[in-house]
Amino acid sequence: MQFPLTGGCQCGAMRYEITEAPLRTYACHCTDCQRITGSAFSLAIVVSDEEFRLTKGEPWLVQRLADSGRVATRWLCRDCGSWVCSAAWAVPGQAPMRIVQGGSLDDRSWLQPTRHFWTRSKQPWMEIPTGAEVFETQPG
Repeated sequence: MQFPLTGGCQCGAMRYEITEAPLRTYACHCTDCQRITGSAFSLAIVVSDEEFRLTKGEPWLVQRLADSGRVATRWLCRDCGSWVCSAAWAVPGQAPMRIVQGGSLDDRSWLQPTRHFWTRSKQPWMEIPTGAEVFETQPG
């Protein structure tokens, strides 16, 4: 993994840089992520919002009320519709964090989720690696 990490949308209209290593890498198996990605899960990294910088383009902000009761804001490319990341959010007493979609990174070869969320809705053929942290719903 070399810094800065770079990535963007499918068409290149949105680009970003991340200047430090992700705090965690996870797979979300919720039904929303399955629908949005057209796959069995979404792969994401959590980074400090201070370490994330949009270098090109302006996102199209799409909001929805998550099962947690929190308003989730996704940043999509205005041109191609690719989901790049989620807007910064903070837990009281913590620095703001950003969720970046793993597939939007230019180099994805190092990605390996160590946590799996919403496993109660994972596809039955999906095998979670031994040693990974597993959560039936959203972890606290």
